[in-house]
Amino acid sequence: MIKGTAKVDKRTKNLCKRLEPGDIAVIYHQDVDEVAAETLVKDRVKAVINADESISCRYPNEGPKILVENGILLIDDVGEDTADKIQEGDTLNIEGEEIYSNDAYIGKGTILDEQKIDELMARSYKSLDKELDKFIENTLEYAKREKDFFIKKVDFPKSVVDIKGKQVLVVVRGKNFREDLNTIHDYIDEVKPVLIGVDGGGDALLENGYTPDIIVGDMDSVTDKCLKSCKQIIVHAYTDGRAPGLKRVNDLDLKSDVVPMPGTSEDIALLMSYELGADLIVAVGTHTNMIDFLEKGRKGMASTFLVRLKIGSKLMDAKGVSKLYRSGVKLSYILGITISALLPISVVFFMSPPMQQFFSIIRLRIKLTLGI
Repeated sequence: MIKGTAKVDKRTKNLCKRLEPGDIAVIYHQDVDEVAAETLVKDRVKAVINADESISCRYPNEGPKILVENGILLIDDVGEDTADKIQEGDTLNIEGEEIYSNDAYIGKGTILDEQKIDELMARSYKSLDKELDKFIENTLEYAKREKDFFIKKVDFPKSVVDIKGKQVLVVVRGKNFREDLNTIHDYIDEVKPVLIGVDGGGDALLENGYTPDIIVGDMDSVTDKCLKSCKQIIVHAYTDGRAPGLKRVNDLDLKSDVVPMPGTSEDIALLMSYELGADLIVAVGTHTNMIDFLEKGRKGMASTFLVRLKIGSKLMDAKGVSKLYRSGVKLSYILGITISALLPISVVFFMSPPMQQFFSIIRLRIKLTLGI
């Protein structure tokens, strides 16, 4: 039996802001993605109750596997009727697959263990061909429709921070973003690039001790603290000018610029850096493949394809750099440093006048003992 306090939200990323260790997360999340799962693990929840299917078998998503491998109980597909009975702050008891809220039985789901997840993932890989065909068709269709927007020069608002001729680091809350950001600490400290956070990517920078210069996004996952700390806010609007995130910025009494543009907020951040004359753009956590986009609920990646085509060699993707290179403290390094430090100390010590006198006395005693 597992017992804990319920935290409930239709959007997992909003829920994660309120979670505390030992809570039971109640989510409405079809195909739980890696970033959501890693955040739930980081928040140290006891269990996750999902109103929807954690693996719908449309495509292989690794989120449920991450939860289970980290010892988090996953009760799957309980249905909205059951999940809607749970209120924020209720005391939940999970007995097997049955769920009790404040000691009253409210419903049941299916426990996803590693064996069940492996079975569902195998089915997901079989259906991947169909998803890939639809994804390619949508990408090409939107690319034809939006190509003029991305090929022509886009007029962005003047940056408060001078970008021309400088390196820019764009951080997105994507796969391995925490590890990759940790790996490039030395680069950030030495080069001091302009720091752009895409929505929650701004908070990732704050967590690592850096203040973002610019925040770009629809403002749905960045914290108030981050918005107040940055120097400039760029609100991503639809092509018709609607900008749902603008109200939140205005409510905080903060200034912002609005950029209407198709595609994703990370596309805006990359293209803006390019158009404003960045010498090099380093991207962390960006979405670059079909699974990334399907996890975001997007049917294609036309804008990302066109933006990267335009930026070309100015873009360096740091995604996965933490897996490519992992620095560790090796014994050979410690020994080398120790020997290097001791060598000059030893020379100075043994050449000092007191030590020279000591050695002279030793030599004299030896001669007297041997009768030389």
